[in-house]
Amino acid sequence: MKRLLPASLFGRMMLVLSSGLILAQLLSASINFAERDRAVLRNSGMQSAQRIADVVKLLDSMPHQERLRIAKILSVPPQVVDLEPSPIKTTAAAMRSAQTMMFSQALHSALGDERPLIVSASANPSEANGFPDMHRRPLPGMASMAAYMSGMTQASRSSMQAFMAEKLGFLIQVQLHDGSWVAFTTQLHQGAQAPPWHLLLTLLVLLASVLFLSFVAVRWMTRPLAVLASAAESLGEDIHRPPLPEAGPAEVRRAAHAFNTMQAQLIRFITDRTRIFSAMSHDLKTPITRMRLRAELLDDDDVRARFEKDLLEMEQMVKYTLDFMRGLDQPQHIQPIDIMSLLESLQADAEEMGREVQIQGRTNKPFVGDPARIKRCLANLLDNAVLYGERALIVVDDSATSLTLRIQDQGPGIPEEELEKVFEPFYRLEASRSRQTGGTGLGLGIARDIARAAGGRLTLQNRRDGGMEAILELPHSPA
Repeated sequence: MKRLLPASLFGRMMLVLSSGLILAQLLSASINFAERDRAVLRNSGMQSAQRIADVVKLLDSMPHQERLRIAKILSVPPQVVDLEPSPIKTTAAAMRSAQTMMFSQALHSALGDERPLIVSASANPSEANGFPDMHRRPLPGMASMAAYMSGMTQASRSSMQAFMAEKLGFLIQVQLHDGSWVAFTTQLHQGAQAPPWHLLLTLLVLLASVLFLSFVAVRWMTRPLAVLASAAESLGEDIHRPPLPEAGPAEVRRAAHAFNTMQAQLIRFITDRTRIFSAMSHDLKTPITRMRLRAELLDDDDVRARFEKDLLEMEQMVKYTLDFMRGLDQPQHIQPIDIMSLLESLQADAEEMGREVQIQGRTNKPFVGDPARIKRCLANLLDNAVLYGERALIVVDDSATSLTLRIQDQGPGIPEEELEKVFEPFYRLEASRSRQTGGTGLGLGIARDIARAAGGRLTLQNRRDGGMEAILELPHSPA
């Protein structure tokens, strides 16, 4: 069921509202049609019941011979009247439907007593075999009706047949006071007529109108959530993005104000943190410079070399720490980047330092991003590759939606349980703090931050044939 539900809040709300509205309309339509059918049958039955009661009362007040004459006079389609010495047996009489029970109650009410009577119904009034034991009794006006229909056109005959099909044949037998019976054969509307198209059209227009208003209302309610989600995503890419407009309903204004307040606090926190570390970096440079000058005064060459090495490492740690703490504080400068030219410049820089870097594959189009950040990310990954793997191979895979760069080395690899930990600040696989062996433990963390800020991701995995592979996936901006 979860897979069938829409993924968005808008889709789920529309599904619930539309399902409820359609179900309500169907139930309302069924109730209206059922009530209409009952009303039609009730009105038709009450009129026929009153006519039959009047005939019964009239026949009760007459002698037998006079009854026969009056019965022939009153036997006019669509109601045929016949006198019988006893009740007529019919197979249709065995069915006690709601129609027969309703008609019986209406006839008892019209007669004003509880005299014996039998009401039988046939769902096929156009044929006399609706009452199989009454072959001598055709249904109301069938002979004259057949003659009348024979002169009709085919279209008119079809209309008449459709009208007759909407009728329900009734055989009503009532006992007179002297014990004889009078039988009435008549027809009533079944009620289950063709649905009124104007009513269906009205319901359809009402449903469409309510669904449209629901669509507008749900879109209006969920749009601020979509804007807030987009703002939260872009905040990770650019902390200095423009604040959200604080407009709309009270709840939306409160959410936008809270988001803008949070953004301002984050900017202030990052700015204060960067300022502190910049001051620390500036203040540390002075004592490091003095220590370097004093180290030059040492007579022991070995001690002086070790001092200079430690001081150089301290300077690098201060620089890398400052770079990491600055993080993504600076706004991005987005522009098209020729990735191949950038990779070739990094390759040339590495070769000048005696490192081997190869490039495989090409890009199809420029990548839109911040050149300085992308260069820094790739430089950190290449430094990590040549530091531990002696040489690096950059595999370029450019598709319509994303740019994937794989930086492969031939080093010893990383234990599987350490693949994510190496992105943590100051975390290194080696216990020593030597730049030549372990670095500062900040390069991969900075590279991942840059990848995330560009909307991409950076992962590490061990290669099957040995070595490590850093996979940098960067999405192309939509055209």
